Amino acid sequence: MSLAFADRDFYYGDPYFPPEEPVQGLLSKAYAKERLKLIDWEKNDRPIKPGDPYPFEGKTNPFLALLEKWSSAGNGGEEELMPGKEKDITRSFFLGTTSVQAADEEGWVVSMTPSGGWMPACLAGTTGIGMSQRMQSFVLNEEENPFNVVTPGKRPRATLTPGLAMKEGQPYLSFAVQGGDTQDQNLLQFFLNMVEFGMNVQEACEAANITSYQMRNSFSEHDILPGSMDLNDQAPDWVRTSLVRMGYKLNFERYTSGPINAIFFDREHGTFWGGSSNYGEDYGIAW
Repeated sequence: MSLAFADRDFYYGDPYFPPEEPVQGLLSKAYAKERLKLIDWEKNDRPIKPGDPYPFEGKTNPFLALLEKWSSAGNGGEEELMPGKEKDITRSFFLGTTSVQAADEEGWVVSMTPSGGWMPACLAGTTGIGMSQRMQSFVLNEEENPFNVVTPGKRPRATLTPGLAMKEGQPYLSFAVQGGDTQDQNLLQFFLNMVEFGMNVQEACEAANITSYQMRNSFSEHDILPGSMDLNDQAPDWVRTSLVRMGYKLNFERYTSGPINAIFFDREHGTFWGGSSNYGEDYGIAW
């Protein structure tokens, strides 16, 4: 996840504005295999950096000089944070999002994660139109991300991750979660719990998971907390001991994700299975 988030933090931006993102390289399985070689299975790699996907689409990276300067410390750096600052950073990962999954017997499926970053929020004069806070996800310095520098008419890189998984051309899962930069993490773990670890959709929604803060916060000051991880209270002692030995700083929470909602499409029996984590104001309705 740390490798993927490092790439996100440097290469992701509005695809309708120049420069053109190296999408094919980032999605290349050959590039993924090269990144996989960088994983240290014994300890956490705090100074992890973005890779270079350009050669995997037959191009030369025009931003190599910026890539050399890129720091995994982000704006938060390795310096000692003010008391309470770390909690403020981690709390900001979970603000301002909701998610909806819907499907019907005719085969229509919708997965959506509406959000405007509504905390804090304001209205445009007397129009009743809410002003989105998403502009805070832009950067001002191209050394941080040359693809996501604020520009008139441009959309900022977003955290919203509504998901549809297909199997043999048919919907397999509709799933989403609330929670800023935790969305990709939580949904990955949810998905693996179903396809790799044999859980049903409700078990996967409720399962204990982790949240890493080793990426640049998409909001506020774009801080990063290298090695900081939320671990679920259910995690056994041997897991905690192993992670500390690997160099992680652990925080413990009763819930380590936002509310996960999902629909599993059971093709064998022609039924839908709904799942809700009950980690917030989330629930399922069938009729």
